[in-house]
Amino acid sequence: MKEKKNLNELVSSNIQKILIDRNLNQANIAIESGMSTSNMSKKLNGSLNFSLEDISKIANALSMREIDIITYPDVYVRKEEATSEPIEAVLQIKLKKDKKDQVLKLIFGDNDIEILDK
Repeated sequence: MKEKKNLNELVSSNIQKILIDRNLNQANIAIESGMSTSNMSKKLNGSLNFSLEDISKIANALSMREIDIITYPDVYVRKEEATSEPIEAVLQIKLKKDKKDQVLKLIFGDNDIEILDK
């Protein structure tokens, strides 16, 4: 039976996995997070606990969200986000006639396209 980890053990383990996966070292992340390398080492080996502020600073240094450190390697997605319809975006650009053909060729290449002018 798999032993459950407490939150600190989980965070420590996941941060170590992230560092390995991203080929980073704990000294750089410690500095980016505003903590000493000694404290980072103690927190990663379980001698000291991570505070929520520590997790937030580390997440910021790793360009991640706090929840994604806790759920690593999985990325947390809210249930309603996962089941929602895709978002449709419409981009409208107004161009003079002489620039329209250049822009369309840039976007679509040499593919034949039909543009409906309103």
